[in-house]
Amino acid sequence: MYTAHPDRYAEMPYRRTGRSGLKLPALSLGLWHNFGPDRPVETQRAILRRAFDLGVTHFDLANNYGPPPGSAESALGDALRADFAAYRDELVISTKAGYLMWPGPYGEWGSRKYLLSSLDQSLSRMGLEYVDIFYSHRPDPDTPLEETMGALHTAVQQGKALYVGVSNYSAEQTREAARILAELGTPLVIHQPRYSMLDRRPETGGLLDALDELQVGSIAYSPLEQGLLTGRYLNGIPEDSRAASDSPFLNSDAVTEELVGKLRTLHEIAGSRGQSLAQMALAWVLRQGRVTSALVGASSPRQLEDSVAAVGNLDFDADELARIDKIVKG
Repeated sequence: MYTAHPDRYAEMPYRRTGRSGLKLPALSLGLWHNFGPDRPVETQRAILRRAFDLGVTHFDLANNYGPPPGSAESALGDALRADFAAYRDELVISTKAGYLMWPGPYGEWGSRKYLLSSLDQSLSRMGLEYVDIFYSHRPDPDTPLEETMGALHTAVQQGKALYVGVSNYSAEQTREAARILAELGTPLVIHQPRYSMLDRRPETGGLLDALDELQVGSIAYSPLEQGLLTGRYLNGIPEDSRAASDSPFLNSDAVTEELVGKLRTLHEIAGSRGQSLAQMALAWVLRQGRVTSALVGASSPRQLEDSVAAVGNLDFDADELARIDKIVKG
């Protein structure tokens, strides 16, 4: 039987999510990949146990994570029953709905029917009465935002979610979502954008500024840019890498000679900080406290340990930041 490490809260920093009372670990575990029937169950459970032992109290999912869709939630449900039943109140578990989950006109986007049906299915797969955070995974161009936000509000009113958030919304959409939710009495607590040293859109598009103004928290996904910032591509494209596969999220055309040169220079800066490239990339996302938490994936407990070690040095001096900007922006 699993017993959590007694010192699990000793090293991990926890940050308040916007103006809410919810605190998240600086690093959260995303179950987008590596949790499903294509991975050994014991490996999955070992990653989750090690995460919690290291103070990673937040497990992030979506209805369609797998593959196949739904399998990551089912895998977490099995692990919760086997290992974490006694620790539920120490965990933050989030899920989302918005992308294609089942056939037909009610299986994706942002209608009230889809969001609330999806949440019921997610809770069933995980064996939970509620999730801590329920997200609208993407804006729906054909459904009024009032309906989508109203569904999130209903989830809270029904006791099936404690907090609500949005993901992949623009700055303008986020402001409007926050306004609608405030009028309903359920505050927008968190936004989950894609953000990394190589993807600055939350900065350039004004999203981070909007979140600051609204006092809404944020959790960055893909902070390692689909593995580009892990150091795996310092010598080109490894045969067993995501870029060498048929992954829709990273293809070989993106790994140019120019990019590899930038990655090597960033790797040198990381070394001067006593960090791996991945650790520096995570620290960069978390710099200055504008981002509440960074989402990391893991294929093994050891990989997770390497990521968590990033919290040992989250500070940058002005020269380091300037050098990184010069390299990335060319």
